[in-house]
Amino acid sequence: MILEISRRGLLAGLGMAVLGLALAGFMFLETALAPKADLWPRWQAHDANSRTLIDHAEWNRFLKAYLERGVDGINRVAYGRVTGADKKALDNYLTRLRLIHIGRLNRAEQLAYWINLYNALTVRLVLAYFPVDSIKDIDISSGLFGGPWDRKLLDVDGAPMSLNDIEHRILRPIWRDSRIHYAVNCAAIGCPNLLPRAFTGKNAETLLDFAAQAYINHPRGARIEDGRLIVSKIYAWFADDFGGSEETVIVHLRALAEPPLAEALEGRTTIDDYEYDWGLNGSGS
Repeated sequence: MILEISRRGLLAGLGMAVLGLALAGFMFLETALAPKADLWPRWQAHDANSRTLIDHAEWNRFLKAYLERGVDGINRVAYGRVTGADKKALDNYLTRLRLIHIGRLNRAEQLAYWINLYNALTVRLVLAYFPVDSIKDIDISSGLFGGPWDRKLLDVDGAPMSLNDIEHRILRPIWRDSRIHYAVNCAAIGCPNLLPRAFTGKNAETLLDFAAQAYINHPRGARIEDGRLIVSKIYAWFADDFGGSEETVIVHLRALAEPPLAEALEGRTTIDDYEYDWGLNGSGS
């Protein structure tokens, strides 16, 4: 009997070890396949002297009407109650954006342009397939982990464009700013919040700082649980944007962490686990 219990315990232990190795292997594969910053040179052109401002009023109106802040601090979109008229207004906004000559704008306006385009396009994509449980269920592009990110969704100034193009071939390599990850929203609970106002050339720096601090100090960004440091998978997928190591990620977190998280990060150099919730950021209304 004692032998049988020991044998069962050994098998259970081996099973857990195999499961742990499998999960670690999946995490390694997931991280290895995360898109790298790969510059699309065409979009580097800009006019530093330009005073042209883009009007994002339609996007602001949509956010005011349909973005809801939950008691858990997560902003959710009321996809289910978006009217046909407002879907059309969102379409018109995206059409207007894609026809703008980006190279004639200054860098600040360009930054706001690309962030708003990414976020509005993501919301419009979800609306086209709603109801879905996760954006990953909109499996319309190639890739091991599914989703819509590689599908060319619209032409911008005549160039076919995907969500991955915007984030990984334009925003990340041109601006080289880790705060980009807090600004673009992929319609998932685990993602940094979709903000309740449009980015503009004037408010972009303020909103980037706000978004970074808000996410880091929310449990889905970073938290201490039973003495273990658990952070978003964003910091594994895009570790290079945060210095390239667990230690530099923690330095980044500490720079914006508020008490008691800031104190808990003191002296830490390693991360215990990564999490991400791919559930749709939809509200119940």
